[in-house]
Amino acid sequence: MSDETTGDAGDLFVVGTDTGVGKTVVTAGLTGWLRERGRDAIAVKPCQTGYPPDDDAAFVAEACGSEAAATCLRRLEPPLAPAVAADRTDADLAYGEIREGVEAAVSAHGTAVVEGIGGLRVPLADGREVLDLVADIGLPAVVVARSGLGTLNHTGMTVDALRGRGVPVRGIVLNQYEGATTAERTNPEVLEDMTDCPVWPLPPLSLSDPSAAVTGVREHLPATVFDGL
Repeated sequence: MSDETTGDAGDLFVVGTDTGVGKTVVTAGLTGWLRERGRDAIAVKPCQTGYPPDDDAAFVAEACGSEAAATCLRRLEPPLAPAVAADRTDADLAYGEIREGVEAAVSAHGTAVVEGIGGLRVPLADGREVLDLVADIGLPAVVVARSGLGTLNHTGMTVDALRGRGVPVRGIVLNQYEGATTAERTNPEVLEDMTDCPVWPLPPLSLSDPSAAVTGVREHLPATVFDGL
């Protein structure tokens, strides 16, 4: 896919600086916002580990109020990197099949939001990492990061890794932003200077109702995140 201009103007790949930084919340918010705008949008999870109880696609579907809003291509039980989980369970997990599945899901819908697995260097399958999938699919990336101390290094390295593979970075979401510390208050401006990317602070959301993810993302991210829509 990356060899040509691909995807719809609103297609995005949501990546994280680490696991647990809020990729699923942002993916749900973006997908639901697109669907509110009348797009045939779907969230695509290439591989879910730790299943159950972890089920990112189910969270997105509930947030959007439709089972058709999300799909997960593979599920593995151990809460480990996909390649490690597959090895420990003797599961057949092929990188080519994952890539083809993502490409098919993106092509079959008006707009797709693909959610990564952990951070970029997470082993995926066949010696490939999440970064390889992001680069091969060829969609612009939104980086989700923590807001507090330590995020400058992790976020800067993530942006550098994406750009080093030719992936355009649409912007950075600083999740769970409260501005309670000096580090939090200064990180947005410093990251903008470091990366030349727009930075969007996203405050903590009450996710007892998953639809709050859609409202929160719509209220705190600019519509320019969807280039061309």
